[in-house]
Amino acid sequence: MLKRIDLRDDPASEAVDRALLPRAELDVEAALEKVRPICEDVRHRGTAALVDYALRFDGVTLTRTRVPAEALARALEELDPGVRAALEESIRRARTVHAAQRGEDHTVTVVPGGTVTERWVPVERVGLYVPGGQAVYPSSVVMNVVPAQEAGVRSLAVTSPPQRTPGVEWSDGLPHPTILAACALLGVDEVHAAGGAQAVAMFAHGTEECRPVRLVTGPGNVYVAAAKRLLKGIVGIDAEAGPTEIAVLADGSADPVLVAADLISQAEHDELAAAVLVTPSEALADAVDAELATQVAAARHRERITAALGGRQSYTVLVADLDQGLAVVDAYAAEHLEIQTEDAAGVAARVTNAGAIFVGPHAPVSLGDYCAGSNHVLPTGGCACHSSGLSVRSFLRGVQVVAYDREALAGVASEVVTLAEAEDLPAHGSAVRARFEWKVPPRT
Repeated sequence: MLKRIDLRDDPASEAVDRALLPRAELDVEAALEKVRPICEDVRHRGTAALVDYALRFDGVTLTRTRVPAEALARALEELDPGVRAALEESIRRARTVHAAQRGEDHTVTVVPGGTVTERWVPVERVGLYVPGGQAVYPSSVVMNVVPAQEAGVRSLAVTSPPQRTPGVEWSDGLPHPTILAACALLGVDEVHAAGGAQAVAMFAHGTEECRPVRLVTGPGNVYVAAAKRLLKGIVGIDAEAGPTEIAVLADGSADPVLVAADLISQAEHDELAAAVLVTPSEALADAVDAELATQVAAARHRERITAALGGRQSYTVLVADLDQGLAVVDAYAAEHLEIQTEDAAGVAARVTNAGAIFVGPHAPVSLGDYCAGSNHVLPTGGCACHSSGLSVRSFLRGVQVVAYDREALAGVASEVVTLAEAEDLPAHGSAVRARFEWKVPPRT
């Protein structure tokens, strides 16, 4: 069922050309020209522009974007008890993991009387984007809000596209009730009904109802990514998220039923989702294809899954051995990487590039999506080779504090003057000399 790329005859197992591993086509540059006027309109007209775009893009009529407090309370009150219990467990585990990420201030004594301290300071205000589309993502509320709260962010706002929820008329024009309930469960009282590029512009420029933020986080579609790229600099961003992706590195010991199920789990997101199997076992590849045919036929979202598995971004890579397989997955730098091999922990320890690594047959990506305690907002599109997933550190800034007394400065004054002269920046050296009654000569 999956296309195949055969690299078994390629002797270059230590370096794999990323061009051999296609991804979904996502033209953020083209989307930029579409979102630019939208972002400008929000900058100039504020809430009125958001109301217009809600009608145009979401088909709902709004008078305001901020969700009333009573709607948040009602959503939590009417939340299915089983869903509430699951969300509470997800929150508990996420807090356990993210609380350990909070960096402590650290002071280094460079010389007697001279110290450098790194202070970790939370971003003052953040905007958290929770996508809508073909699914409902209360888990993304958890994954954005928990690390921001654990970082000590004082002011945070959540936004999610407005919509109509069948059977829940009171919530028409608001984000999905489960999204609202998750916000209420986390104590978030500022929630906005806005999606797409216009929501990012709302956070960046501010409106009558929403103060500007310093940082925007959370995944979204190509227009959200384009708005982030456009407004980066006006506001900080976490990443430009692309379609979700899973890679599975598996050998002949893997269970094809589990491998197929895990590939399908990510293909379920949308037609551009990527599902990649990397294996030295042609027998496993054949068995996985057979399982995919069976499991996809029984899936609720089989049309979407079939489109994703049939896209250019989904395929099986046949490799000569696990060493070459590791080279492939490092070149691919997947958002989610599963290791289903003998000695899975040892193989996982050799991986360099991945957003998150799931070790062994009992750690599926679905676990990380909801209740592992890890964060599911992860780098996509190969960005895992240089970027990290969302964490407490995403909401902190390292501020260096330099404290030197007179004696400590005197001990290095000559070196400062010498380097200033070497760079032809004599005023730099003069700033040091001015602190002493005598001139500090350059060292020779």
